[in-house]
Amino acid sequence: MLSVLDLFRVGVGPSSSHTVGPMRIGRRFLAQLDPAQRAQIAEVFVQLQGSLALTGEGHGTLTASALGLLGHDPESYDADAGNAGLARIASDGLLKLFGEHDVPFTFERNVELAGHIMPDLHPNGMKIRALGASGEPVAEAQYYSTGGGFIATEAQLSQPVEDDIVPGRVKVPYPFTSAQELLEMCERDGLSIADVILKNEDTFRKRSKTEAQIDTIVGVMFDCIDRGLTTTGDLPGGLNVRRRAPALYAKIEATPLANEPERLLDVLNLYAMAVNEENAAGGKVVTAPTNGAAGIIPAVLRKYCPREDMSDEARRTFLLTAGGVGLLYKQRASISGAEMGCQGEVGVACSMAAAGLAAVWGADPQQCANAAEICMEHNLGLTCDPVGGLVQIPCIERNAIGAVKAVNAARLSLTACGPNKVSLDQVIETMRQTGLDMSNKYKETSQGGLAGNVIAC
Repeated sequence: MLSVLDLFRVGVGPSSSHTVGPMRIGRRFLAQLDPAQRAQIAEVFVQLQGSLALTGEGHGTLTASALGLLGHDPESYDADAGNAGLARIASDGLLKLFGEHDVPFTFERNVELAGHIMPDLHPNGMKIRALGASGEPVAEAQYYSTGGGFIATEAQLSQPVEDDIVPGRVKVPYPFTSAQELLEMCERDGLSIADVILKNEDTFRKRSKTEAQIDTIVGVMFDCIDRGLTTTGDLPGGLNVRRRAPALYAKIEATPLANEPERLLDVLNLYAMAVNEENAAGGKVVTAPTNGAAGIIPAVLRKYCPREDMSDEARRTFLLTAGGVGLLYKQRASISGAEMGCQGEVGVACSMAAAGLAAVWGADPQQCANAAEICMEHNLGLTCDPVGGLVQIPCIERNAIGAVKAVNAARLSLTACGPNKVSLDQVIETMRQTGLDMSNKYKETSQGGLAGNVIAC
């Protein structure tokens, strides 16, 4: 079992798989070498493969790779230090490897965009080669960015799941590999989904630390919304997309007594777009479960569990329940847009948010699963087709629509008891099969869909 805190990671925009993952890969490649090996490195080369290459420039993958080689980590990223390192690459053609010694580095020479290589194990491939002063190999590794900031080596993805023995692995009290197993444990022991997940988290760390980390995640989400509400201007990348959240926020603030039913839609749209505009600008966000879908869960959480009206416990219940559903998608399918299309990002985030909100509204575990199922059932086949390779069109509005859909699914789940005709396990498997059948041009390559029909200028 993974921890739900592996799903909710603090990172930087615009993409968890194309920015956060490559940054972590660059750092891990060097961190796993001993200092003597790193001292031998005279030059390093990065090959971005498949989707990482095809949308790499728009997703910030090249700079993220360099930042990882500089030694930066997404969760503790210092933007000033990172920008200084990138500026030195641009001005002097030098990169301070792992913060230790300079090596020659330019994006033109040292980063190859190999979009023609589509790896069999995962479409987000990244190979790093480190050479010595005489051109001799010091180290080489093939990695994959598997979505949501998760990364894996070639050996890890090649190994059968049943043989995957992880050193130091912990055994949780409530292991589950399907929604059916999760619901059966809830029923047997009279627990909610949040209870089950929290008891599993106790195996990873003390309860107080888990609660504190969840509260920190909530704080980062809400801070991201606040920044997005007030930051104006155009988003970077050349599409000249203007931030819309500040204008919508001003409109809402100017009419505090408005009571039309549609006001709810405005607020959900506002919060989701605020987050995803921050993400598109390379801001600090939480993978929920990915950057491209980072606005849905915070929007629903902020609307229905605000600090001034709801307790920390309610917000923890929301995220623990949402995280439990997210673990099912991560284990049984994928949360990578390069594998599943946007159904694996916005669809999964919508599903998670619906389950979390249903739990806060008092739904039983089956109703929470029903809410999650409803959302994915109506996101099946959703493509990932970012115009210009930028996480802007249709991504920002898509999060707003997803937040509204999540609330509606949660409401629907409360109107009936018992399981849906379509189970959560069945819809997850359908999503997986649909993703496998989907053409690569609709899976985060910017080769089809809107990206193929809208001029990116």
